[in-house]
Amino acid sequence: MSLTYLTTTELAVRIKYHPRTIRESLVDNVLLEGQHYIRPFHQRKLLFIWENIEKDMKDLEDTFEIPMANGGVCYG
Repeated sequence: MSLTYLTTTELAVRIKYHPRTIRESLVDNVLLEGQHYIRPFHQRKLLFIWENIEKDMKDLEDTFEIPMANGGVCYG
């Protein structure tokens, strides 16, 4: 299986987020090192693994839940 590696700018175009938002909000909160991105040669530059990100986005899409005040969930 061949993996597709994307820069922050290329990922931003695909998921329609600003590159700065990806770097500041998503990296290490939603996107995990080793699973969703790598740092080649231990540099600052990030390379994102598109297939893993796409898979997790589809998994979230299938399990859309809205938390309710009483502790239950609503499947919207």
